[in-house]
Amino acid sequence: MKIAYLINDMYGIGGTVRTVANQAAALSERHEVEIVSVFRHRADPVLPVPSRVRIRPLVDIRRHGDQGTGIGGRPLYEGSERAGLPPLLFPPEDGRGSTHSRLTDDRLEEYLATTDADVVVGTRPGLNVVIARAAPDHLIKVGQEHLTYEQHSDELRRILASEYTNLDAFVTVTEADARTYSAKMPLPGVRLLSIPNSVPAPAFIGNGHDTRTIVAAGRLAPSKRHDLLVQAFSMVGDEFPDWTLRIYGRGSRRGALGRLVNSLGLQDRVWLMGPHPRVEEAWAQGSFAAVTSSEEPFGMTIVEAMRSGLPVVSTDCPHGPASIIRDGEDGLLVPNRSASGIAEGLAELMGDDDLRRRMASAALTASERFDPVNIVRLHEELFHELAGERLPSSPPITVPAPRSEPPAACRVELGPDGVAVLNFGPSLGETGLGSIPDKVVLSRGAGHLELAPDRDGKVKVDASAHNLATGTWQVHRKDAGVERPIRDVTIHQ
Repeated sequence: MKIAYLINDMYGIGGTVRTVANQAAALSERHEVEIVSVFRHRADPVLPVPSRVRIRPLVDIRRHGDQGTGIGGRPLYEGSERAGLPPLLFPPEDGRGSTHSRLTDDRLEEYLATTDADVVVGTRPGLNVVIARAAPDHLIKVGQEHLTYEQHSDELRRILASEYTNLDAFVTVTEADARTYSAKMPLPGVRLLSIPNSVPAPAFIGNGHDTRTIVAAGRLAPSKRHDLLVQAFSMVGDEFPDWTLRIYGRGSRRGALGRLVNSLGLQDRVWLMGPHPRVEEAWAQGSFAAVTSSEEPFGMTIVEAMRSGLPVVSTDCPHGPASIIRDGEDGLLVPNRSASGIAEGLAELMGDDDLRRRMASAALTASERFDPVNIVRLHEELFHELAGERLPSSPPITVPAPRSEPPAACRVELGPDGVAVLNFGPSLGETGLGSIPDKVVLSRGAGHLELAPDRDGKVKVDASAHNLATGTWQVHRKDAGVERPIRDVTIHQ
């Protein structure tokens, strides 16, 4: 079976992009999968996609360099005069309507008329409408909802109610949203169901270090309410002076959040980290995660954090968090839109090491239900049901189990006075940091300094005492006269 996904821009970062990448990767184990990206704004996708999954852009919007070719080998901007005309096929009422044009209509219509796919899946309302309006009858037409019914305007809902009846199936990510559509937008003859998003196991999980770090990740957008998270952290910060908060992501609220952090005097404890293409690396640096959205259609970041071994403090907002978190077992649900309620949840986990560890273990176990192995079968069952076929028995898709993060060869502890301690031996209950070297060598250009570790494997590096010049110093270990560079380092600051 050949399955094609239509997405607005596969070359960016976001929940829908990550979901499509996960679905395509899992399905491509047994099917031919193609991702059709209406827009292409960069050479390669930010998020990894298996090489066996083809990505086909329809309109290249890069301003410089080779813009490639489109359908039939034509330059992608051939007929670009139509880019100045408003769309007729793609509904302008969609939140991305202003970026579409008669040109994108042409490319979408041509793709649907010529594709050899068996199933075409839309991933936002406007693209679902395009499929409903223009896809030939022989194609199986599936619309996916990655937001919720309530997040759409009345004008867009009227269009969806009219056009979605031409779909074969419509899929939401939560049962609650499926019930809402069933009650408020009946779609006779359309298979309506919910299938949660899948999240693969990360390459590694947290190694058990108590980092005293809270991690949040997601678009810096108004609905994510990172402002409440910062305010909540400020309420309990004095009680837990060794804790820090890292917020990953980009968005329109970046400037306002920075000003809020400064106004609260939290510059040294709340860090706006920017976007991270490998979010599992961000999760692995935390003790627990925080999600403070006022609305959350599903909650990909919640599942990603749990799959990385982190319990999650989340607002109990519509619709996703309560369908993922088991309150008090693998995370905490706190009142929506309440800085004080969020603060109480943060303090509960910040102040109880044993509770965090129990919840972390429970989060790992509970989040396995979102593994692609378990979710992909639901999509396969739907596609074969719509095709009137029996789902063939197939060997299970093999997904490698996550491994624990390997112990670092050296741990660096940085104090507020700028003095660093290089630790090559077990500390704080850790094991496996490696054997203690005979000497530790610091080098920079012609500069060279040899230091001897103490009996615990620690080396104190004081730039002032050792008269070390400002710059980057390379660290080597010396054993039996042979020097080797230290490449695997954990830094605690």
